[in-house]
Amino acid sequence: MSSRTSPVSRTITIRRAVARDARRLTRLVRGSGAYQGEYAAAVAGYRVGPDYIEAHRTFVAVGADEQGDRVLGFYSLVLAPPELDLLFVADEAQGRGIGRLLVEHMQAEARAAGLDHVKVVSHVPAEDFYHRVGAVRTGTALANPPAVPWDRPEFEFRIRSE
Repeated sequence: MSSRTSPVSRTITIRRAVARDARRLTRLVRGSGAYQGEYAAAVAGYRVGPDYIEAHRTFVAVGADEQGDRVLGFYSLVLAPPELDLLFVADEAQGRGIGRLLVEHMQAEARAAGLDHVKVVSHVPAEDFYHRVGAVRTGTALANPPAVPWDRPEFEFRIRSE
């Protein structure tokens, strides 16, 4: 588990997701503003289930508020083949460095697992984010209708050993 104080002086903690997080993570995915309009089909009916959380290295970024711990974002790292399968930051938490913090955590997890790279098939609106956090564009994932009727940029994080 790691902690960091965000630019708004709130402590952000990244912890391993547990089965009881599944509903909150599903709501975060389905409610993402990045998947509105033409992109809505990609997350319609999508579910992050307890089985998914147990099968993959899924981590959540949480921040404390008046109601308790609030999920601000999460990611899921698949080890074989190495892929950042999911990365979401809550709409209201974007622009505060949480996505970058999650990527840094993912890279540390990948390094600890002995990986030298991690693939990412990006959502089109997230392409600039992946450039900013150091991912290298490697190609294009072709459309997969009906759920994903558009091509998507493909990236790779190169994991450096320390």
